[in-house]
Amino acid sequence: MTECDRRSFMMQTGAGVAALTLMPEFATAAPQSEGSALPVAVIGVGRQGRAILGELQKMDAVQVAAICDIDERRRLSGQRRAGGAEVFPDHRAMLDKRKDIRTVFIATPTHLHRDVAVDAIQAGCNVYCEAPLASTIEDCRAIASAARSAVGIVQAGLQGRSNPIYKLARTFYRSDAVRHLVSLSAQYHKKQSWRTPSSDPAREKMLNWRLDPALSLGLAGEFGTHQFDVANWYLGQLPTTFRGSGSIRLFDDGREIADTVHCDIAYNDGVHFQYNATLGNSFEGRHEVFYGTNSAIKLAWTHGWMFKEADAPTQGWEVYANRQQFHNDEGITLIADATKLAAQGRLKEGVGLPNPPLYYSIADFLTSIIDQQPVVCSVEQGLRATVIGILANQAIVTGQTVTADEDMFKGT
Repeated sequence: MTECDRRSFMMQTGAGVAALTLMPEFATAAPQSEGSALPVAVIGVGRQGRAILGELQKMDAVQVAAICDIDERRRLSGQRRAGGAEVFPDHRAMLDKRKDIRTVFIATPTHLHRDVAVDAIQAGCNVYCEAPLASTIEDCRAIASAARSAVGIVQAGLQGRSNPIYKLARTFYRSDAVRHLVSLSAQYHKKQSWRTPSSDPAREKMLNWRLDPALSLGLAGEFGTHQFDVANWYLGQLPTTFRGSGSIRLFDDGREIADTVHCDIAYNDGVHFQYNATLGNSFEGRHEVFYGTNSAIKLAWTHGWMFKEADAPTQGWEVYANRQQFHNDEGITLIADATKLAAQGRLKEGVGLPNPPLYYSIADFLTSIIDQQPVVCSVEQGLRATVIGILANQAIVTGQTVTADEDMFKGT
Protein backbone atom coordinates (compact mmCIF):
# COMPACT_ATOMS: atom_id res chain seq x y z
CA MET A 1 0.00 0.00 0.00
CA THR A 2 1.42 3.38 -0.95
CA GLU A 3 1.54 6.32 1.47
CA CYS A 4 -1.27 7.97 -0.50
CA ASP A 5 -3.43 4.82 -0.39
CA ARG A 6 -2.79 4.38 3.31
CA ARG A 7 -3.80 7.97 4.05
CA SER A 8 -6.96 7.55 1.94
CA PHE A 9 -7.81 4.40 3.85
CA MET A 10 -7.31 6.20 7.17
CA MET A 11 -9.60 9.04 6.20
CA GLN A 12 -12.32 6.85 4.69
CA THR A 13 -12.58 4.23 7.40
CA GLY A 14 -11.32 6.08 10.46
CA ALA A 15 -9.31 3.01 11.38
CA GLY A 16 -6.02 4.86 11.25
CA VAL A 17 -7.28 7.67 13.47
CA ALA A 18 -8.72 5.15 15.90
CA ALA A 19 -5.34 3.46 16.12
CA LEU A 20 -3.49 6.72 16.54
CA THR A 21 -5.72 7.76 19.43
CA LEU A 22 -3.55 5.40 21.46
CA MET A 23 -0.92 8.13 21.21
CA PRO A 24 -1.50 10.97 23.74
CA GLU A 25 -1.37 14.59 22.60
CA PHE A 26 1.20 17.01 24.01
CA ALA A 27 1.12 20.08 21.78
CA THR A 28 1.59 23.28 23.79
CA ALA A 29 -0.47 26.34 22.89
CA ALA A 30 0.78 29.88 23.40
CA PRO A 31 -0.27 31.21 26.84
CA GLN A 32 -3.34 33.45 26.79
CA SER A 33 -4.03 36.29 29.22
CA GLU A 34 -7.62 37.53 29.64
CA GLY A 35 -6.47 41.01 30.66
CA SER A 36 -3.65 43.20 29.48
CA ALA A 37 -0.24 41.72 28.67
CA LEU A 38 1.94 40.82 31.66
CA PRO A 39 4.90 43.20 32.06
CA VAL A 40 8.06 41.10 32.38
CA ALA A 41 11.79 41.72 32.78
CA VAL A 42 14.78 39.84 31.43
CA ILE A 43 17.85 39.94 33.67
CA GLY A 44 20.97 39.08 31.71
CA VAL A 45 20.80 39.59 27.95
CA GLY A 46 23.76 37.66 26.66
CA ARG A 47 23.23 34.76 24.26
CA GLN A 48 20.55 33.00 26.34
CA GLY A 49 18.84 36.22 27.40
CA ARG A 50 18.54 37.24 23.76
CA ALA A 51 17.05 33.83 22.97
CA ILE A 52 14.47 34.35 25.73
CA LEU A 53 13.62 37.78 24.33
CA GLY A 54 13.08 36.21 20.92
CA GLU A 55 10.59 33.66 22.27
CA LEU A 56 8.76 36.22 24.43
CA GLN A 57 8.16 38.35 21.36
CA LYS A 58 6.08 35.50 19.91
CA MET A 59 3.66 35.64 22.85
CA ASP A 60 0.85 38.20 23.09
CA ALA A 61 0.36 37.44 26.78
CA VAL A 62 3.52 39.35 27.77
CA GLN A 63 5.28 42.64 27.21
CA VAL A 64 9.00 43.04 27.92
CA ALA A 65 9.00 46.15 30.11
CA ALA A 66 12.56 46.08 31.46
CA ILE A 67 16.02 44.84 30.54
CA CYS A 68 18.82 44.42 33.07
CA ASP A 69 22.48 43.66 32.44
CA ILE A 70 25.72 44.89 33.98
CA ASP A 71 27.23 45.26 30.51
CA GLU A 72 26.18 48.48 28.76
CA ARG A 73 26.49 47.14 25.22
CA ARG A 74 24.25 44.21 26.00
CA ARG A 75 21.73 46.41 27.80
CA LEU A 76 21.35 48.62 24.75
CA SER A 77 21.23 45.66 22.39
CA GLY A 78 18.52 44.08 24.54
CA GLN A 79 16.59 47.33 24.64
CA ARG A 80 16.56 47.49 20.85
CA ARG A 81 15.33 43.93 20.62
CA ALA A 82 12.62 44.57 23.21
CA GLY A 83 11.31 47.69 21.49
CA GLY A 84 12.27 50.36 23.98
CA ALA A 85 12.03 48.57 27.34
CA GLU A 86 13.50 50.45 30.31
CA VAL A 87 17.09 49.45 31.03
CA PHE A 88 18.87 48.89 34.32
CA PRO A 89 22.50 48.04 35.15
CA ASP A 90 21.52 46.54 38.52
CA HIS A 91 18.71 44.08 39.25
CA ARG A 92 18.05 45.47 42.72
CA ALA A 93 17.47 48.96 41.31
CA MET A 94 15.05 47.46 38.82
CA LEU A 95 13.14 45.52 41.49
CA ASP A 96 12.93 48.64 43.67
CA LYS A 97 11.72 50.96 40.92
CA ARG A 98 9.51 48.73 38.77
CA LYS A 99 7.03 47.42 41.29
CA ASP A 100 4.63 46.77 38.41
CA ILE A 101 6.89 44.01 37.08
CA ARG A 102 6.04 40.81 38.90
CA THR A 103 7.62 38.33 36.48
CA VAL A 104 11.34 38.04 35.72
CA PHE A 105 13.49 35.79 33.57
CA ILE A 106 17.03 35.22 34.86
CA ALA A 107 19.67 34.49 32.23
CA THR A 108 22.81 35.86 33.87
CA PRO A 109 25.99 33.74 34.00
CA THR A 110 25.39 30.67 36.16
CA HIS A 111 27.56 31.80 39.07
CA LEU A 112 25.46 34.98 39.41
CA HIS A 113 22.07 33.25 39.61
CA ARG A 114 21.89 32.99 43.39
CA ASP A 115 21.71 36.67 44.37
CA VAL A 116 19.43 37.62 41.49
CA ALA A 117 17.04 34.72 42.04
CA VAL A 118 16.83 35.09 45.81
CA ASP A 119 16.28 38.86 45.56
CA ALA A 120 13.56 38.44 42.94
CA ILE A 121 11.82 35.69 44.91
CA GLN A 122 11.91 37.74 48.10
CA ALA A 123 10.51 40.72 46.19
CA GLY A 124 7.44 38.57 45.47
CA CYS A 125 8.15 38.04 41.76
CA ASN A 126 7.38 35.06 39.58
CA VAL A 127 10.83 33.78 38.63
CA TYR A 128 12.07 31.74 35.68
CA CYS A 129 15.69 30.85 36.46
CA GLU A 130 17.81 29.44 33.67
CA ALA A 131 19.60 26.13 34.15
CA PRO A 132 21.96 25.10 35.55
CA LEU A 133 20.40 26.55 38.69
CA ALA A 134 23.72 27.76 40.13
CA SER A 135 27.42 26.92 40.07
CA THR A 136 27.67 25.44 43.59
CA ILE A 137 25.49 23.12 45.65
CA GLU A 138 25.35 25.77 48.38
CA ASP A 139 23.96 28.35 45.96
CA CYS A 140 21.42 25.84 44.61
CA ARG A 141 20.21 25.22 48.15
CA ALA A 142 19.91 28.94 48.83
CA ILE A 143 17.65 29.37 45.80
CA ALA A 144 15.63 26.29 46.77
CA SER A 145 15.22 27.62 50.32
CA ALA A 146 13.94 30.96 49.01
CA ALA A 147 11.57 29.20 46.60
CA ARG A 148 9.94 27.21 49.40
CA SER A 149 8.53 30.41 50.90
CA ALA A 150 7.92 32.18 47.58
CA VAL A 151 4.77 34.21 47.02
CA GLY A 152 5.12 33.89 43.26
CA ILE A 153 5.69 31.03 40.84
CA VAL A 154 9.30 29.79 40.55
CA GLN A 155 10.41 27.52 37.70
CA ALA A 156 13.81 26.09 36.84
CA GLY A 157 14.53 26.54 33.14
CA LEU A 158 15.10 22.90 32.23
CA GLN A 159 13.49 22.59 28.84
CA GLY A 160 13.03 18.84 28.40
CA ARG A 161 10.01 18.60 30.70
CA SER A 162 8.05 21.08 28.55
CA ASN A 163 9.07 19.62 25.20
CA PRO A 164 6.00 18.04 23.51
CA ILE A 165 8.10 15.34 21.83
CA TYR A 166 9.87 14.48 25.08
CA LYS A 167 6.56 14.26 26.93
CA LEU A 168 5.19 11.92 24.27
CA ALA A 169 8.35 9.80 24.29
CA ARG A 170 8.15 9.49 28.07
CA THR A 171 4.74 7.82 27.81
CA PHE A 172 6.36 5.19 25.58
CA TYR A 173 9.36 4.86 27.89
CA ARG A 174 7.07 4.22 30.84
CA SER A 175 5.08 1.62 28.90
CA ASP A 176 6.18 -1.76 27.57
CA ALA A 177 7.36 -0.09 24.35
CA VAL A 178 10.91 0.13 25.75
CA ARG A 179 10.58 -2.43 28.52
CA HIS A 180 13.84 -3.03 30.41
CA LEU A 181 16.42 -0.26 30.18
CA VAL A 182 19.81 -1.55 29.06
CA SER A 183 21.77 1.72 29.05
CA LEU A 184 21.53 5.36 28.03
CA SER A 185 23.77 7.87 26.33
CA ALA A 186 23.80 11.55 25.47
CA GLN A 187 25.99 13.99 23.64
CA TYR A 188 26.41 17.71 23.08
CA HIS A 189 28.41 18.43 19.91
CA LYS A 190 28.72 21.97 18.65
CA LYS A 191 31.77 23.43 16.96
CA GLN A 192 32.32 26.80 18.62
CA SER A 193 35.12 28.30 20.67
CA TRP A 194 33.15 29.57 23.69
CA ARG A 195 35.44 32.60 23.54
CA THR A 196 34.09 36.14 22.98
CA PRO A 197 36.83 38.62 22.05
CA SER A 198 36.96 42.17 23.40
CA SER A 199 39.55 44.94 23.24
CA ASP A 200 38.88 45.66 26.94
CA PRO A 201 40.64 43.01 29.11
CA ALA A 202 38.16 43.44 32.00
CA ARG A 203 35.17 43.06 29.69
CA GLU A 204 36.75 40.09 27.93
CA LYS A 205 37.22 38.34 31.28
CA MET A 206 33.59 39.02 32.22
CA LEU A 207 32.24 37.81 28.88
CA ASN A 208 34.33 34.63 28.97
CA TRP A 209 33.28 33.40 32.40
CA ARG A 210 32.65 29.91 30.95
CA LEU A 211 36.42 29.61 30.37
CA ASP A 212 37.23 30.43 34.01
CA PRO A 213 37.59 27.18 36.00
CA ALA A 214 36.79 29.08 39.21
CA LEU A 215 33.34 29.98 37.84
CA SER A 216 32.42 27.55 35.10
CA LEU A 217 30.86 24.10 35.36
CA GLY A 218 32.35 23.18 31.99
CA LEU A 219 30.50 21.39 29.23
CA ALA A 220 29.01 18.76 31.53
CA GLY A 221 27.55 21.32 33.90
CA GLU A 222 26.64 24.23 31.65
CA PHE A 223 24.98 22.11 28.93
CA GLY A 224 24.82 18.55 30.27
CA THR A 225 22.53 19.61 33.13
CA HIS A 226 19.58 19.86 30.72
CA GLN A 227 20.26 16.36 29.45
CA PHE A 228 20.84 14.93 32.91
CA ASP A 229 17.42 16.23 33.90
CA VAL A 230 15.82 14.29 31.05
CA ALA A 231 17.38 11.13 32.49
CA ASN A 232 16.14 12.05 36.00
CA TRP A 233 12.65 12.60 34.66
CA TYR A 234 12.50 9.36 32.68
CA LEU A 235 14.28 7.04 35.11
CA GLY A 236 12.90 8.41 38.37
CA GLN A 237 16.20 7.71 40.10
CA LEU A 238 19.47 9.53 40.75
CA PRO A 239 23.01 8.38 39.91
CA THR A 240 25.55 7.29 42.49
CA THR A 241 28.98 7.26 40.80
CA PHE A 242 30.77 9.52 38.31
CA ARG A 243 33.96 8.89 36.34
CA GLY A 244 35.22 11.28 33.70
CA SER A 245 38.00 12.84 31.71
CA GLY A 246 38.49 15.95 29.62
CA SER A 247 41.07 17.42 27.27
CA ILE A 248 41.67 20.22 24.82
CA ARG A 249 41.35 18.82 21.31
CA LEU A 250 40.96 21.98 19.22
CA PHE A 251 41.10 25.29 21.08
CA ASP A 252 44.64 25.36 22.43
CA ASP A 253 44.45 29.08 23.23
CA GLY A 254 45.59 29.07 26.84
CA ARG A 255 42.27 27.99 28.30
CA GLU A 256 42.05 25.62 31.25
CA ILE A 257 38.52 24.39 30.54
CA ALA A 258 38.41 21.21 28.41
CA ASP A 259 36.76 21.54 25.01
CA THR A 260 36.03 17.80 24.91
CA VAL A 261 34.75 15.71 27.83
CA HIS A 262 33.58 12.18 28.56
CA CYS A 263 31.73 10.94 31.62
CA ASP A 264 30.42 7.57 32.80
CA ILE A 265 27.52 7.96 35.22
CA ALA A 266 26.37 4.85 37.11
CA TYR A 267 23.12 4.01 38.91
CA ASN A 268 22.46 1.57 41.73
CA ASP A 269 20.61 -0.86 39.46
CA GLY A 270 23.68 -1.32 37.24
CA VAL A 271 22.59 0.98 34.40
CA HIS A 272 25.27 3.28 32.99
CA PHE A 273 24.83 6.66 31.33
CA GLN A 274 27.58 7.57 28.83
CA TYR A 275 27.87 11.33 28.30
CA ASN A 276 30.22 13.11 25.93
CA ALA A 277 30.45 16.71 24.76
CA THR A 278 32.78 18.65 22.51
CA LEU A 279 33.33 22.08 21.03
CA GLY A 280 35.47 20.57 18.29
CA ASN A 281 32.88 18.75 16.19
CA SER A 282 29.18 19.24 15.36
CA PHE A 283 28.21 15.78 14.07
CA GLU A 284 24.76 14.67 15.34
CA GLY A 285 24.48 17.75 17.57
CA ARG A 286 22.65 17.27 20.85
CA HIS A 287 20.64 14.16 21.65
CA GLU A 288 19.86 11.45 24.19
CA VAL A 289 19.25 7.74 23.58
CA PHE A 290 17.46 5.31 25.89
CA TYR A 291 18.28 1.71 24.92
CA GLY A 292 15.67 -0.83 25.98
CA THR A 293 15.06 -4.52 25.34
CA ASN A 294 12.02 -3.76 23.15
CA SER A 295 13.19 -0.54 21.50
CA ALA A 296 15.51 2.43 21.65
CA ILE A 297 14.22 6.00 21.88
CA LYS A 298 16.38 8.77 20.42
CA LEU A 299 15.54 12.34 21.38
CA ALA A 300 17.13 15.30 19.60
CA TRP A 301 15.22 18.24 21.15
CA THR A 302 13.21 19.17 18.07
CA HIS A 303 12.78 15.58 16.83
CA GLY A 304 12.38 12.13 18.29
CA TRP A 305 12.30 8.53 17.04
CA MET A 306 11.59 5.04 18.35
CA PHE A 307 13.60 2.14 16.91
CA LYS A 308 11.83 -1.18 17.48
CA GLU A 309 13.63 -4.48 18.10
CA ALA A 310 12.71 -7.25 15.65
CA ASP A 311 11.18 -9.37 18.41
CA ALA A 312 9.18 -6.53 20.01
CA PRO A 313 5.35 -6.70 19.81
CA THR A 314 3.71 -4.40 17.26
CA GLN A 315 1.19 -1.81 18.46
CA GLY A 316 -1.88 -0.99 16.36
CA TRP A 317 -0.94 2.63 15.75
CA GLU A 318 2.45 1.70 14.30
CA VAL A 319 0.87 0.65 10.99
CA TYR A 320 -0.03 4.29 10.30
CA ALA A 321 2.99 5.97 11.84
CA ASN A 322 5.49 8.06 9.91
CA ARG A 323 8.90 6.42 9.54
CA GLN A 324 12.44 7.51 8.67
CA GLN A 325 15.37 5.40 7.52
CA PHE A 326 18.76 5.69 9.27
CA HIS A 327 21.21 3.45 7.41
CA ASN A 328 20.05 -0.05 8.39
CA ASP A 329 17.61 1.10 11.06
CA GLU A 330 14.07 2.39 10.67
CA GLY A 331 12.79 4.91 13.18
CA ILE A 332 9.16 5.62 13.98
CA THR A 333 8.87 9.41 14.11
CA LEU A 334 7.46 10.67 17.40
CA ILE A 335 4.91 13.34 16.56
CA ALA A 336 3.04 15.49 19.07
CA ASP A 337 -0.62 16.00 18.11
CA ALA A 338 -0.48 12.91 15.89
CA THR A 339 -4.21 12.14 16.17
CA LYS A 340 -5.30 15.60 15.07
CA LEU A 341 -2.80 15.74 12.20
CA ALA A 342 -3.71 12.24 11.02
CA ALA A 343 -7.39 13.16 10.94
CA GLN A 344 -6.46 16.09 8.68
CA GLY A 345 -4.22 13.98 6.45
CA ARG A 346 -1.22 16.06 7.56
CA LEU A 347 0.75 13.62 9.69
CA LYS A 348 4.10 14.27 7.99
CA GLU A 349 3.73 18.00 8.64
CA GLY A 350 4.01 17.28 12.36
CA VAL A 351 7.57 15.95 12.12
CA GLY A 352 9.72 18.18 14.34
CA LEU A 353 8.74 21.05 16.59
CA PRO A 354 7.55 24.33 15.05
CA ASN A 355 9.35 26.31 17.78
CA PRO A 356 12.64 25.92 19.66
CA PRO A 357 12.45 23.89 22.92
CA LEU A 358 12.91 27.13 24.90
CA TYR A 359 9.54 28.38 23.64
CA TYR A 360 7.63 25.54 25.33
CA SER A 361 9.44 25.98 28.64
CA ILE A 362 8.60 29.70 28.71
CA ALA A 363 5.02 29.00 27.61
CA ASP A 364 4.55 26.52 30.47
CA PHE A 365 5.94 29.03 32.98
CA LEU A 366 3.58 31.79 31.83
CA THR A 367 0.63 29.38 31.81
CA SER A 368 1.44 28.44 35.41
CA ILE A 369 1.29 32.13 36.34
CA ILE A 370 -1.90 32.92 34.42
CA ASP A 371 -3.79 29.76 35.45
CA GLN A 372 -2.14 29.37 38.88
CA GLN A 373 -0.96 25.86 38.04
CA PRO A 374 2.09 24.00 39.41
CA VAL A 375 5.26 24.52 37.38
CA VAL A 376 6.50 21.78 35.09
CA CYS A 377 9.99 21.93 36.61
CA SER A 378 10.42 22.92 40.23
CA VAL A 379 13.53 24.42 41.79
CA GLU A 380 14.06 21.14 43.66
CA GLN A 381 14.14 19.28 40.34
CA GLY A 382 16.47 21.93 38.98
CA LEU A 383 18.73 21.47 41.99
CA ARG A 384 18.99 17.71 41.46
CA ALA A 385 19.90 18.05 37.78
CA THR A 386 22.42 20.79 38.56
CA VAL A 387 24.08 18.70 41.28
CA ILE A 388 24.60 15.94 38.72
CA GLY A 389 26.22 18.51 36.41
CA ILE A 390 28.46 19.73 39.25
CA LEU A 391 29.55 16.19 40.20
CA ALA A 392 30.12 15.17 36.58
CA ASN A 393 32.31 18.23 36.06
CA GLN A 394 34.20 17.44 39.27
CA ALA A 395 34.93 13.91 38.02
CA ILE A 396 36.09 15.29 34.66
CA VAL A 397 38.35 17.96 36.17
CA THR A 398 39.95 15.75 38.82
CA GLY A 399 40.03 12.48 36.90
CA GLN A 400 38.89 10.79 40.10
CA THR A 401 35.78 8.74 40.88
CA VAL A 402 33.14 10.90 42.54
CA THR A 403 30.48 9.28 44.70
CA ALA A 404 27.11 10.88 45.39
CA ASP A 405 24.84 10.28 48.34
CA GLU A 406 21.17 11.18 48.73
CA ASP A 407 21.88 14.19 50.93
CA MET A 408 23.69 15.94 48.07
CA PHE A 409 20.43 16.13 46.11
CA LYS A 410 18.38 17.63 48.92
CA GLY A 411 17.53 21.32 49.11
CA THR A 412 18.50 21.56 52.77
